[in-house]
Parts: sequence; C-alpha cells; structure tokens
Amino acid sequence: MSAEAASPIATYFRVCDGVRVRFADTRADSDVIVLLLAPWPESVWAFRRIWDSVSAVGRVVAIDLPGFGHSDGRPELIAPDASGSFLARLVEEWDLGAPHIVGPDVGTAAALFLAARAPDRVTSLTVGGGAVRFPIEAGGALEEIIEAPSLDDVRALDARTNIGYAVESGAASDSEPDVHEDYVSAYDLGRFAESARFVRHYPEQNPVLRDLLPKITTPTQIVAGRDDDLVPWSNNEYLDDLLPNSEIHPLAAGHFAWEQAADEYGRLVVDWVSGGHGRVAAG
Repeated sequence: MSAEAASPIATYFRVCDGVRVRFADTRADSDVIVLLLAPWPESVWAFRRIWDSVSAVGRVVAIDLPGFGHSDGRPELIAPDASGSFLARLVEEWDLGAPHIVGPDVGTAAALFLAARAPDRVTSLTVGGGAVRFPIEAGGALEEIIEAPSLDDVRALDARTNIGYAVESGAASDSEPDVHEDYVSAYDLGRFAESARFVRHYPEQNPVLRDLLPKITTPTQIVAGRDDDLVPWSNNEYLDDLLPNSEIHPLAAGHFAWEQAADEYGRLVVDWVSGGHGRVAAG
C-alpha cells in the first residue's frame, strides 16, 4: 500500500519562525479556513477520516506542531504557551486570516493560549481530550510521563514499541500500516522524549491557563471521547465550566475520538465552522 493510498492527505514542509513545519493544505478558495492541529503521538494523518467532510465546507490546513509529528522543533517551543505564540505567528505568516482551529489533545492547550493572547487570530475553537485541568487529572502512560522525575526517564522508554501500542486503536498496524508507521516514525530516535516536554509543562502552565479561561470569549466547542483513560472526561467539563462561550459534546470513544468516532467528530466540526459557533458567541 502506498502512502497516498493510505491517506487522502498529501503533506509538505514549510518554514515558520525558523522551524520546518509539516503541513497539508487543500488550497481551496474559501472564506472559511479550518486549521487542524495534530494530536500526540500522531500526525496530520490523524485527520484522514474527517478530511473529506471538513474539506467540503472550506479550505483546510493541517499542521504538526513544532516538536510533534514530522515537524522540527526547538525545546523552548515545545510548551503550551509557546505553541500558542507560534500559532499566532504561523497564522499571520501563512496569511490564514482568523481560522477556525481544531485542536484535540495537545492542540487544546496551544489553541486556548492562542485565543487568550491573540484573539484576533482565531474565529472559533474545537478542542478537547487535553489534560488541561488544574489540579491535573491524567491517567495511564500520560500521568507517568508528566510525573517522571526527569526526561531521562522518558528517554529510557522503548518509544517505537510504546507508541505502536498506544496508536493501535486509532491506526491498526495490520489494516493501516503506512499511517501506523507515520505515527511511530515521527517519535522514534529520541523525538518522543523531546515531545514529552509539552505535557511536562502542565504542572506550571495549567494554573496560568486556569486564570485565562474565563477571559476567553472565542466560541469554543469541546469534543472528546467520554471513555478516555488517558485524559479523564473531567478535563472537558472543567473547560466547559470556565469558558464563557462554550458547548460540550461527549463521544462514544476513547482517547482517539477523531479516529474512533470520526463520523460524529467530523459532523460536529462541519456544523460548527459552518455557522454553529454563532450559537455561543458573545452577545
């Protein structure tokens, strides 16, 4: 199976702020622009199952954030607040206007920091499945990585084996070998430990975000798997409680809801960017 057969998403590289960013872009001529932020430990191909439906309503751009997927990274960029600032620069440099941002998992914190500090760079948010709550509530391997005494403990893990196991429910190695390998290879050779810097910033950055959330007026829909054992549902309820203009949608899925419940996830994104975000807009 070729890579193109495995995914409808063709990827390219472009530099922003001195960082080589892996991205996909439908280049459609549309006033509606949707910017997708790939989850961890996956890549832009995580959106392959919603790509066609979202592409039908506007231009779609997807990126691997710095240090994630197949994008390059610098240690100082692999943090929620820094990723938010990077997104502001990218939106401006790439002339994306004020896109609708879809940021599951690690994209949740990055997108929220963007909306808090550069609200003119975003029209709406679709987030969820990120361990943004304070006090922190995370489970399984994610909790262990956040609480590990140092990055050396994360470096000691067999990244290829562990990531292969983690992403199996979203992209099985037997049925989607190219997608599975795209995920695993993105974090091989020490890249997983470097990417883990992001979630290890949660203990000091989640309290900062907590204080910003009530001031974020960007329309936000929170979409995530109800049965997520890595990021408990309480994280999503926390956002809905603190954000002034939000609505919440639990899906019958685990952590990888964008793949496990792709039809519903895609439908919610399409409805939202097509005008649904106006339901919660500030009056």
